[in-house]
Amino acid sequence: MVATILCFSGVALFCGCGHVALTGTLTILENHFSKVTSDHAMLTDVIQLMQYVIYGIASFFFLYGIILLAEGFYTTSAVKELHSEFKTTICGRCISGMFVFLTYILGIAWLGVFGFSAVPVFLFYNMWSTCTAMRSPVANLTNVDTICVDVRQYGIIPWNAIPGKACGSTLGDICNTSEFYLSYHLYIIACAGAGATVIALIHFLMILSANWAYLKDASRMHAYQDIKLKEEQELHDITSRSKECLNSYT
Repeated sequence: MVATILCFSGVALFCGCGHVALTGTLTILENHFSKVTSDHAMLTDVIQLMQYVIYGIASFFFLYGIILLAEGFYTTSAVKELHSEFKTTICGRCISGMFVFLTYILGIAWLGVFGFSAVPVFLFYNMWSTCTAMRSPVANLTNVDTICVDVRQYGIIPWNAIPGKACGSTLGDICNTSEFYLSYHLYIIACAGAGATVIALIHFLMILSANWAYLKDASRMHAYQDIKLKEEQELHDITSRSKECLNSYT
């Protein structure tokens, strides 16, 4: 339950905040850094593709979290206590092993997503710290127009984009816009959501590994009990035949 709630919360934060932050980022670029539509056409397509991917991630993890939750409930010792005839099968053990492998792969993938989501946080932090330095009274700047932020150096837009950079008071106005403020904080929340999802997948991986070990031990125990039951039955049959022979002889 804890892993499922953490996974749902992390994915919801990442997908929801990331979707809105991407829209705000595109608005900032169109209004201040690339006013020619053809210069950032490719970036627009990439952002739309990422938003569609976010829809797919949200849908997939909603279903995957429910499946893992159900699988966790059905492989606990409580189920065995409620159903005395509970037995494992090869198919059940294979399914548990498949979930362990799939969760491991997803955990590695989300580590990459977590690192990737930190990139826009770093870019927005650089811009925000530059604006803060310009407004600081201890900076003692004689000409703030010489302080610029050029987003072309990050590869976001091509070098021929116009204007491509913001300097001085223009940069300060960008930092004061609601799109910048909202997008910056949403990227931070999205990054935190990706980190929470990584922790949830690690938690899931520990649970699934324990469940798989439980199923493996349970199958061995059932096999041992079956062999023991057969031996006891054979011993009982031998004893019964011996008594019958003894009675006949008597």
